Amino acid sequence: MNHCVGAEPTAGSQPAVRVEVSLNEGAPLPRYATSGSAGLDLTCVEDVELAPMERRRVNTGLRVAIPHGYEGQVRPRSGLALRLGVGMVNSIGTIDSDYRGEIGVILINLGQEQVSLPKGERIAQMVICPIVQAEIVEVEQFQRETTRGEGGFGSTGTR
Repeated sequence: MNHCVGAEPTAGSQPAVRVEVSLNEGAPLPRYATSGSAGLDLTCVEDVELAPMERRRVNTGLRVAIPHGYEGQVRPRSGLALRLGVGMVNSIGTIDSDYRGEIGVILINLGQEQVSLPKGERIAQMVICPIVQAEIVEVEQFQRETTRGEGGFGSTGTR
């Protein structure tokens, strides 16, 4: 289940995400791999070499215009993590609706071997999610007594 913050879009409505690929010849449009995919595949536009524990911004050659009221969540690919030990340093990354720069993915090689990713490799996925901007209200103090209270970091148990 997609746990994006915000109201669900109305039935049958889909946000239109405009994509500019002019940054790099041959950069493919992001696409859903299957009809049930939540994320659009993002690919690298150059060959990438990552030494063990090396992190690097990897470019996609894409700029997007996400509609106001939505965000693009850039997430790691589970296949890269399992097969190669490659993840994202800032997972989940956010693409705001007013950002117009190139989408870059900060990859890290958590494995013990050098990793080679060829140009065109699927390196991340982008999920388009509705968002809500909260109203911030400053108060002197709010009620802190709840069932949970200030407990965190495993305070509700392990099973």
